[in-house]
Amino acid sequence: MKRGLAATAAIAVAATVLAGCTGGSTGNAETADSAKGSAPGAPGHAEGAPAPGEVAPTKPTEPKDFKSTFALDVDTASYSYAQRTLRDGARPAPQTVRTEEFVNSFPQGYQRPKGDGFSVSADGARTGAAGWSLMRVGLATRKTDPDAPRRPAALTFVLDVSGSMAEPGRLDLVKDALRTAAGQLRGSDSVSLVTFSGEATTVMPMTRLDDGGRGRLRAAVAKLEPQSSTNLGAGMKQGYQQAAEHRRSGATNRVVLMSDALANTGETDAKAILGEVARHRKEQGISLFGVGVGSDYGDDLMERLTNKGDGSTVYISTRGEARDVFVNQLPRNIELRARDAKAQVVFDRDAVDDFRLLGYENRKVADEDFRNDTVDGGEVGPGHTVTALYAVRLKHGATGRAATATVRWQDPDSRKPHEKSHEVATTALTADSLWKGADVSPYLRLSAVAAYFADALRRGEGSASPGPEPQPAEPTAEPLPAAPSLGKLRSEADRLAEEPGLRSAAGLAKNISRAQGAP
Repeated sequence: MKRGLAATAAIAVAATVLAGCTGGSTGNAETADSAKGSAPGAPGHAEGAPAPGEVAPTKPTEPKDFKSTFALDVDTASYSYAQRTLRDGARPAPQTVRTEEFVNSFPQGYQRPKGDGFSVSADGARTGAAGWSLMRVGLATRKTDPDAPRRPAALTFVLDVSGSMAEPGRLDLVKDALRTAAGQLRGSDSVSLVTFSGEATTVMPMTRLDDGGRGRLRAAVAKLEPQSSTNLGAGMKQGYQQAAEHRRSGATNRVVLMSDALANTGETDAKAILGEVARHRKEQGISLFGVGVGSDYGDDLMERLTNKGDGSTVYISTRGEARDVFVNQLPRNIELRARDAKAQVVFDRDAVDDFRLLGYENRKVADEDFRNDTVDGGEVGPGHTVTALYAVRLKHGATGRAATATVRWQDPDSRKPHEKSHEVATTALTADSLWKGADVSPYLRLSAVAAYFADALRRGEGSASPGPEPQPAEPTAEPLPAAPSLGKLRSEADRLAEEPGLRSAAGLAKNISRAQGAP
C-alpha cells in the first residue's frame, strides 16, 4: 500500500533509510473494544543531504492523506520462491517479488506480549537521502509451548496429483511433508485427504488421528502417484465441501492446499475459484493454508486464494523446508492469536512531508474501514511477527511525534475487538545513520537489506544479462532512494550473519550474490 507517492523522493526514502538511525519510541497505549483515535502528533527533526547525483525536490509533494491502512500478512512464499529460482540460475519474475514477504522471512527481535494479542514497537534511521528516514513498525504475538493444551484441529489436505507434479521436488516433496504432518499432529486432531487431477477424489474422509487416522493417512500418501491434468477448481470445491460436512465445533477448521497452482482443466477462472473459497470462509469460518511447490509455480493464483481464504501461503523446494513448515509453521496456522487483524499508521502532518509503505500492495484496506470489523483482515497465529517498513520524509526541524501505529484484531473465540497503539517520535527516525550508526538495531538493518534486495529484483536492476532487462513489477513506481548496489547489500548481509541470532542473513547474502550473476 502506498500513501503520498511523492515522486522519486518517496522511493528514495527506502534507500536513504539504509543510512538509518535508531531512536526510541514512546507512548505505548492499549485500548480494547472502542479504540482511541490515532491523533496526529507534533513536528520532528530531519537531516541529510542529497546523495551524489541525486536532486533534492524543491517543493514537497503532500500525500492525499496521512493514514496508511493494511491487513496483516504473514506470508513468506515470495522470498522462498525467489530463493529457489536463484538457486536454479535465474531471476524471479518481478511480479512474483513482494517486498513484505522478503522482510517477514527474517527474524526481527521484537519483544513479545505476555498474553494474547500483539506487542507493537517501532524504530528507524536516516537513509542518506535528504530528509528521508526508514521506519520499521513491528507487531508480534506470543509464542506457544508445543506441548501446551490447544483446541483440536480439523484439517482437510487438498493435494495436487496432476502430471506436472511428477517433476522431482513436487509430489515426492509433498508426500514427505504429509508423512511429517502425520507424526506431528495430535491425537485429538482430525484429518481428511482430497486429491485432484482431471477430477477430485476424497481418498480419506475426516478421521481422528487417535482413531486410526495416522496409519490411514500414511497408507493413503504411500499410494499417491501423478496422473494427468490440473483441475484445481474441482479440488478446491471438494476439499471445502469435505471440510464443511465434517466441520468440528470448537476446533480450528482449515483446508491445506498443496499444489503448484497451475490450473489448466475444469474451472480455471480465478474469480470463480476465489468466490468458492470466500463463500466457505464466510459461512463456515474455514480458512486456507497454501503450500506451493515446483519450479514452474502459479504464485499469483496461490497468493490470491489464500488472501480470499483468510489464510497464508508458504513455498517449499527442499525436504528441510518442508519439515520446517510442518513441524514449525503448520502449528502456527492451526492455533490462532488474532482474527481479521489490521494495522493503521497515522502520520503527523506537522512533522511529516511524505511517506511510502514498502510492500503490502495486495493487502491495502480503506482508511475508513480500519474499525469496520466486517471488513477482512489477516489471521495471525502464535509466534508470528509482522513488519511494515516505511520511507518517511520529515519536515526540516520537526520535533515531537512523527506517527502513531495501531493494530486492531478480534479475539479468535469471542470476536471481541481489541487495539494496541505505539507512538513514534521523530528522534526515533533521525538519531542515527542506517548503515553506520552504532545504535541501529541489526534487525532493522537486515530488514532494510531484504527490502532493498526485493526492490532491485522488482525493478530488474543489477542483472548480469546482456539483453533487455525485465519489465519492473510496477512500471510507474520510482526506485527506492539511495539504494545501495547489490554488492553493498551482499557485504552488509555477510556482516549481519555474524550477529547473534541472525545466521539466516548468510542465506540472504548468498541469494544476493546469485542475483548478481543471474540473467
